[in-house]
Amino acid sequence: MFDVFGSVKGLLKLDSVCIDNNVFRLHYKATVIILIAFSLLVTSRQYIGDPIDCIVDEIPLAVMDTYCWIYSTFTIPNRLVGRVGQDMVQPGVASHVDGQDEVKYHKYYQWVCFVLFFQAILFYVPRYLWKTWEGGRIKMLVLDLNCPVVGEDCKADRKKLLVDYFHTNLHTQNFYAFRFFICEVLNFINVVGQIFFMDFFLDGEFSTYGRDVVRFTEMEPEEREDPMARVFPKVTKCTFHKYGPSGTVQKFDGLCVLPLNIVNEKIYVFLWFWFVILSVLSGISLLYRMAVVAGPRVRLYLLRARSRLAPQEQVETVARKLQIGDWFVLYQLGKNIDPLIYKELMGELSEKFEGKDTV
Repeated sequence: MFDVFGSVKGLLKLDSVCIDNNVFRLHYKATVIILIAFSLLVTSRQYIGDPIDCIVDEIPLAVMDTYCWIYSTFTIPNRLVGRVGQDMVQPGVASHVDGQDEVKYHKYYQWVCFVLFFQAILFYVPRYLWKTWEGGRIKMLVLDLNCPVVGEDCKADRKKLLVDYFHTNLHTQNFYAFRFFICEVLNFINVVGQIFFMDFFLDGEFSTYGRDVVRFTEMEPEEREDPMARVFPKVTKCTFHKYGPSGTVQKFDGLCVLPLNIVNEKIYVFLWFWFVILSVLSGISLLYRMAVVAGPRVRLYLLRARSRLAPQEQVETVARKLQIGDWFVLYQLGKNIDPLIYKELMGELSEKFEGKDTV
């Protein structure tokens, strides 16, 4: 079965240079992998079985299967609670009166695999934008300094290039940083927007789906209504019409089994919790980002934490000179450069900036 997920392997590869942060990677790596894996799982009929199996008298099974798959099946919402085998055949499957009993059609199950893949693409869009805007700047600046074994001459040359870069481009990198912040906002908008999109896709059922499932497990068996059976019924009804011998329209009610919904119900329970957690983390990340942009003291504290081997006086000297864009580039370099080399870089930057003050 693992050959199904071969196309996802490329997303598991670690980048040699880090140009974002952990929350950002949850969006374009973890979530994209999850959504593509689920999409492949749903489309792999060889592991799950036929997507639909219908039974009805006088109609060939293949015809009924195809018809009900195309034109969708339905359940009776007011027959979801009761005793299976006595009050109803299955939850939501019972006799009904046309025009009186509410009928709910389930059309979305045939689109699940496409929607999941489309969602994966949307989660990758902010990453694509940031890679395009970033243009390989951090990778170019890191050079070979992410390797602890670097020749002294090479290391000295690389550090001098970095010091000269910051001296020359001081206060000119704000636009670079704010483009990353825009992508962080896009991540948050995307995940919240996708919650609303899935709620629309599932006829208003997704927004409370996970909470309803948890509540369902805590209720007494005779009182509870299974939200998974309501949203992703495993057995449904399908009505087929054809002309009889006398030319009158005949109506045939069939029962349809939807094996795919066994998987779909679990997928969307997981996605509900995952998207809620991701939304909260993304919101916290935005609050953190606003604090970083608005608070020089916050930036100083973070730079101290990143360059903990360097003397605090040197870090403070450097931090006083940096605007948000300069700070962001230097902080990103700290994620990729060996800590000992980063300490030396902070010392040389401090000397450079102090020398500039005395001119």
